[in-house]
Amino acid sequence: MQFEFPLLFGIIVAYLIGSIPTSVWFGQYFYGTDVREHGSGNAGATNTLRVLGVKAGVIVLAIDMLKGVGVIALSVVFKSFFTVNEHFVIYQLMIAVLTLVGHLFPVFAGFNGGKGVATLAGIVLALFPEVFLICLGIFVSVFLPTRYVSLGSIISAIAFPVFVIFVFKVELVSKIVFSVLTAAILVLAHRKNIQRLLKGKERKVLF
Repeated sequence: MQFEFPLLFGIIVAYLIGSIPTSVWFGQYFYGTDVREHGSGNAGATNTLRVLGVKAGVIVLAIDMLKGVGVIALSVVFKSFFTVNEHFVIYQLMIAVLTLVGHLFPVFAGFNGGKGVATLAGIVLALFPEVFLICLGIFVSVFLPTRYVSLGSIISAIAFPVFVIFVFKVELVSKIVFSVLTAAILVLAHRKNIQRLLKGKERKVLF
């Protein structure tokens, strides 16, 4: 797989799209509030919901998911550069990872981003729709009785590669590596939440 300039450009664009700090810009523009200065201090949909309310939280969640879906949709533009479909899939996964990295470390917000759950959810929806529905069901089944968004996100992230590998038996090594890598990134991004959960100090989301 040879990299031409348009393919490198696509990777850069993916990172920049991921870097759009939805919660920060939305909060500052419509509410005059930087969500990073309130609540948990995280620039994500959950903290937006806590600080600015359900409506703002849902909007931020939807936009962050659209970043993931949109980048995968845009990747089709570069498909003509590949003669082997598996190489195109690898490129899509590279773009997906860069989008997730952009969300975690956004250049437009001082590299202080969210946990990446919504953006990864959008990516999984676009690339693994069946697995997405199962992971969504797992998230809801964990969140509703506990009210811990972080716990639902962590368990769903761990379930992602399990279903990809053992249930749907995906054979492409690149997709298997992607599922394991992104799950690990998400769990690591929640390491402070894990510490608070173990200490019983994690915040619940109550409506």
